[in-house]
Amino acid sequence: MTLSPHLLVSAQNVLSHVEFIHDLRERLQDGARPLTYFGEKRADGRVELTALLQDASGLSVLQGQATGDDGLPALTVQFPQLHIFEREIHEQTGLSMPGHPWLKPVRSPVAPMGTYPFFQMEGKEVHEVAVGPIHAGVIEPGHFRFLCLGEQVHHLEIQLGYQHRGIEELLVQRPVAHGAALVETIAGDTSIGHAWAFCRAVEALAGVDVPLEVEIVRGIALELERIAMHLTGLSGIATDIGFLQGGTTWGRLRTTIINLSMQLCGSRFGRGWLRPGGVRFGIDSAQAARIPVILKDFQRDMNTVTELFQTSLSVNGRLHEVGTVTAERAAEIGLVGMAARASGLDLDLRTSLPGAAFTRLPMALSKQVTGDCWARGAIRVDEITRSVAWIAQAVVLPGLDNVRVAPIPALPPNALAIGVCEGWRGEIIHALQTDEAGTLRHFKAQDPSLRNWFGLALSLRGNEISDFPICNKSFDLSYCGNDL
Repeated sequence: MTLSPHLLVSAQNVLSHVEFIHDLRERLQDGARPLTYFGEKRADGRVELTALLQDASGLSVLQGQATGDDGLPALTVQFPQLHIFEREIHEQTGLSMPGHPWLKPVRSPVAPMGTYPFFQMEGKEVHEVAVGPIHAGVIEPGHFRFLCLGEQVHHLEIQLGYQHRGIEELLVQRPVAHGAALVETIAGDTSIGHAWAFCRAVEALAGVDVPLEVEIVRGIALELERIAMHLTGLSGIATDIGFLQGGTTWGRLRTTIINLSMQLCGSRFGRGWLRPGGVRFGIDSAQAARIPVILKDFQRDMNTVTELFQTSLSVNGRLHEVGTVTAERAAEIGLVGMAARASGLDLDLRTSLPGAAFTRLPMALSKQVTGDCWARGAIRVDEITRSVAWIAQAVVLPGLDNVRVAPIPALPPNALAIGVCEGWRGEIIHALQTDEAGTLRHFKAQDPSLRNWFGLALSLRGNEISDFPICNKSFDLSYCGNDL
């Protein structure tokens, strides 16, 4: 167990599938929180199972194995937050999951539209509204099926997976140190978050310790990404409800932040900045002097439009009590990230597993309690302010210009390393496993969208179908991040 945001397991007791399920159930009953749970199908037909858990002591791993003849008892009824993990294990390995109440594919290529087992409601006045997978605009494909009585939504079912890219398979076909460029494209709006989780996993696997200065620069990159993407979401929410001052101003302010990232690393989205072993670009004294000035002007304009937003009667009327996910329901289904914090859950890996950067400069947790569209907007505003203040403190620390990328040595055999990162959308998990020769044999990446899409579906229940655009934007989930 460790309070570090990465974990190396070089010799782990591999349990039978019966022992594995027993121990996993006991750990969850004792209050551990599942971060990820996945399976790897080996050439001999065995399926290796891995569960990453977090409790007050930090991270820990359970590993087990099963065969195609073994039924892996589903735990979803008792622990609903496992539902998406167990569905994915069944889909990717073929293991049966007796007792699972919703055992349907995660990705549509496995079950084409014509055979997908959509939920159904009966009644003379019940009707279905199908949206997508092709949408009007520059947007990835996804199918939304609303079951309605009049204008009220009783159930929303979301079907994704139309552009499965096979990124996890591609990453094991190249040297691990060269994987960062591909990792940055897992979810294009989260290049830094995914790159940092990947770096942490690789560095833990290779036994490379990076200096504090590298971690601080990575933290600055992460918080710039958080600010920019929160501004994107706020601008989208404001535009959807006709609050044009917010739509235009937040959009303009986003340009300020992504241009700052470009000045620091050459990419508006931070691509190429983080690499296993370090960072490719530091922050020199001239940049360190200029950044607080830019952020001060930014925060002034941010405060002005935020006040207009928060005091507008039309904004308040449109966002309050719309798309609510209660704290109890959020915990039950395993919401993560800003969506979880908007429902009142204390979930932020920057505070619970802070690593060197957020230990040196702690980040206070932002939280709302109402769990509605207003709360998910308010959490963004508060996190932007906290990120601006954190960056202003971080850039004046010494040594940020004296950073580099250390070489990655040969990887150890038969080892598992996991890196985690609190991206702007929520927690990101990367797991790397090596074979007997120290070659990467399995890669597992998890974007927070995988866990939060069901939260969006639940937020629509009891709301009108016209509320979908603002609920959707308030969660701001990634299609491709769900479809690796």
